[in-house]
Amino acid sequence: MSEPLLEVSHLKKYFPIRKGLWNKTIGHVKAVDDISFSVRRGETFGLVGESGCGKSTTGRSILRLIEPSEGKVMFEGREITGLSMEAMRKQRRDMQIVFQDPFSSLDPRHSVQRILEEPLIVHGVSSRKERQERIEKLIDVVGLTRTHLHRYPHQFSGGQRQRIGIARALALQPKLIVADEPVSALDVSIQSQVINLLQDLQSEFNLTYIFIAHDLSVVKHICDRVAVMYLGRIVEIADKHQLYDTPQHPYTQALLSAVPEPDPDLKRQRIILQGEVPSPANAPVGCAFHTRCPKAMKVCSEVRPQLMDTGGRHMTACHLYTPVSSGMPS
Repeated sequence: MSEPLLEVSHLKKYFPIRKGLWNKTIGHVKAVDDISFSVRRGETFGLVGESGCGKSTTGRSILRLIEPSEGKVMFEGREITGLSMEAMRKQRRDMQIVFQDPFSSLDPRHSVQRILEEPLIVHGVSSRKERQERIEKLIDVVGLTRTHLHRYPHQFSGGQRQRIGIARALALQPKLIVADEPVSALDVSIQSQVINLLQDLQSEFNLTYIFIAHDLSVVKHICDRVAVMYLGRIVEIADKHQLYDTPQHPYTQALLSAVPEPDPDLKRQRIILQGEVPSPANAPVGCAFHTRCPKAMKVCSEVRPQLMDTGGRHMTACHLYTPVSSGMPS
């Protein structure tokens, strides 16, 4: 088992709610509410959940594209949450992101050549020849041709734009890439091509991924381990086979029951959750899911369950289970 490349401890991101003439803070939206996990070198770690559960905010907080409110992020044993902006800029050579929307993540005024060259210039690759060689290699490995380097983003399809975004993320030869729903804006026929590309690149360049998605069938295909988020909290972490075969948390069970089955003769009992997702500005006391949970008990509305090992490195935050051991999920 490889060592952790990334360790996240008690990460929080609260956005202030301001009101009135003096812009007074009257509350907070708890987008990410005290989560901990680690990502091993070379693996693909999935973050899944409903829209608004805090997946993308988690990814951006790890990279400090938005500043965390609390918590600690360790990358290769070095804490990066306390780094200066200049030191963090240098650190980002090893940590890159692929954005969800390939239409808005590329500057429409720049050619592909300029888009791929810009991070190399910013991070001090001064030799023009070296930059050009790297750009040509990048465009080749993502499945485009060198004639595309002189075109502009509006001249490409969505799948081609996402390939350019992936090439840009690879430009600095990073060790970790946060893929923030990289295929959700693409046609289904194109999604598989981009997923296969990501897997090929991971093998070729020894990459580590944090793969953020809400499509559970895509996550099952590409990820090694999966963390399920609900209302800013992680409720379950497990190997993908454990998670899909024996989900433990009632929320995970409900999510998986909604995944379409390709076999029309296979019937699955659908779990329909009652009520609406609570506001992250006013999250329930205790377990955040207890207001919709069909198995809720009195303790669920009083005590927040902690993420614990329920056996076989299967981590669950639920009062229905008894811990086998405690410690940082890895």
